[in-house]
Amino acid sequence: MRILFLGDIVGRCGREVVLSRLPTLRATLALDLVIVNAENASHGFGLSPGIATDLLNGGVDVITLGNHSWDRRDLIPHISAAPRIIRPINFPPGSPGNGSVQVELADGRKALVVNAMGRLFMDPLDDPFRCVTDLLTRHRLGVTTQAIVVDIHAEATSEKWAFGNVLDGRVSLVVGTHTHTPTADHRILPAGTAFQTDAGMCGDYDSVIGMTKEPAMARFIRKMPGERLQPAEGDATLCGIMVETDDATGLARRLAPIRQGGLLSQTLPDF
Repeated sequence: MRILFLGDIVGRCGREVVLSRLPTLRATLALDLVIVNAENASHGFGLSPGIATDLLNGGVDVITLGNHSWDRRDLIPHISAAPRIIRPINFPPGSPGNGSVQVELADGRKALVVNAMGRLFMDPLDDPFRCVTDLLTRHRLGVTTQAIVVDIHAEATSEKWAFGNVLDGRVSLVVGTHTHTPTADHRILPAGTAFQTDAGMCGDYDSVIGMTKEPAMARFIRKMPGERLQPAEGDATLCGIMVETDDATGLARRLAPIRQGGLLSQTLPDF
């Protein structure tokens, strides 16, 4: 299975770079499954139902979220009726929506997508390690599903590394989101799981993690609340990771980063 995971979409320019480039990427890379993190897609904070619909109609198969899941309150009544939009699985019981979804491809193959949120320097949610490992007792890689992708939305690199190692051999891909900075450590772990600490963002890198520079810098310098942060709207870079898995085992065969457009060095998978 050929899977593309795109990092956090930030603002209008992030949405536009994804929607404009995704049809060509799906065709040229022969993608089977496209997953994006879109918790910052609506003006930098949250996800609106309308933008979610645009992404799903534009070639995205599954949308993951994070700590900004409920910034747009209009998503709350919508998410329960939209199974391909998932929020962190370790949100408290009774939270709307689901933390995972199993997608069936046109050819009958299945892929499980899971969203979890870290706890170091983040909101004190339930244990993401326990929540995901409990879920995996009901889904066996290479048996009940041909691929499993886990988005670990977390601040600390150590927590993401630990998460990858705990799930090594049990899922196809563990990829981090939230820091908006693509890491250069993409690799296949010893038991066959693909891993990257952070996929980066789809947004304008002439910014401070996707937000206009001056107000963001002022917050650090003055240590006082200032104007509301706004997404930078320059030329955006599409950032993510592509993985090819073995349908028999569900484990990763190869992976490569993708960066297209904007300021960052450009790279495209060659497999």
